[in-house]
Amino acid sequence: MMTSNGGATASPTPSPKRIAVVGPVHPYRGGIAHFTEMTVEGLAERGHDVRPVSFSRQYPEFLFPGKTQFEPDDDAPVAVRGAPRLLDSLNPLSWLRTAQWLREQSPDAVVFQYWMPFFAPAYGIIAWILRWAGIPSFAVVHNALPHERHVGDAWLSRVFLKACEGHVVMSDAVADDLRPLRAPDASVRRIEHPVYERFGDPVSKGKARAALGLPMDAPVLLFFGFVREYKGLHVLLKAMPDVLEGLPDAHLVVAGEPYDDPERYRQLIRSHGLSDRVHWYDDYIPSEAVPAVFCGADLVVQPYVSATQSGVAQIATHFEVPMIVTDVGGLAETIPHEEVGFVVPPEDPAALADSIIRFFDDDWKDRLVDGVRDLKQRQHPDRLFEAIESLIAEPGR
Repeated sequence: MMTSNGGATASPTPSPKRIAVVGPVHPYRGGIAHFTEMTVEGLAERGHDVRPVSFSRQYPEFLFPGKTQFEPDDDAPVAVRGAPRLLDSLNPLSWLRTAQWLREQSPDAVVFQYWMPFFAPAYGIIAWILRWAGIPSFAVVHNALPHERHVGDAWLSRVFLKACEGHVVMSDAVADDLRPLRAPDASVRRIEHPVYERFGDPVSKGKARAALGLPMDAPVLLFFGFVREYKGLHVLLKAMPDVLEGLPDAHLVVAGEPYDDPERYRQLIRSHGLSDRVHWYDDYIPSEAVPAVFCGADLVVQPYVSATQSGVAQIATHFEVPMIVTDVGGLAETIPHEEVGFVVPPEDPAALADSIIRFFDDDWKDRLVDGVRDLKQRQHPDRLFEAIESLIAEPGR
């Protein structure tokens, strides 16, 4: 059963439940940790008794492509302070201990954050143990299959996803990937990816650009998030010479840590003579710096080569910045063409450059900002909490 409540008005909060939430939270960093924290906070604010449980080890260090898995500060959100860090992704004994801890909480439901098959063995063991104990499991499925596929990914995902009685997805692309991997009778709720409100209010353009050392009147593009092949920074860098031919004063801010070889991108910057127009902050961007990075930009560019969905779009939506995205995965679903941004073909530097120039030359900013504001209302986080509540309350549970 597939339903959608992405555009619905807020519904009354059902009777309070005890809900355990499994996923990374502070001190782990990144979009999934932020999403887990948002889930815990939002369900708690709606009156539920929420019991988060996190990882003692998320990834082994030798497999993690970045500099660190952890936030640079100690300021954990109130809702997840003291959350037990029980789950070691590589230690099966910890999977059993986590399952036992969850059983001891006597929850009405357990909600897992799922985003890659690496976690499927741990999650699967836990979910099947809970199922045998009569405790239903649900998954918020960020990716049913990873961006960069490997042999065995579908099999691993199926081990976990078939143990769940229901799922929340945030794009049709993920729903399509999920269909052959879930139990046939599992319910699915399709919502819009919620906006991230954790980064606070927007700051003025002048303040943001002063913080970034950018000229006040120049066209400014933003590529945000960790740098990896599938995110397509190389496509944007190849487009920049054409962009500068049409917009001689343009600047590009790249705000994100490289998760693959940075020399490839630096070579493109040098070979295209972009050194004075590309500003690369090649580290993890802490939460307090995010408002300036987005509010200093006129346009967020996501030139993905492959994707299912992207949390970057929800940060841009929160700060009311239009976007250019490629027509891959669920990105075009999220960013309707000429309503919230522009959609261009993937791996096409010329088409990307033409759209960037068109945005500025034809004064699209105000029109698209209005569309972003409308989208922001449709992507309120309450839609996520309502979807989880409706799965738990479905007849027969």
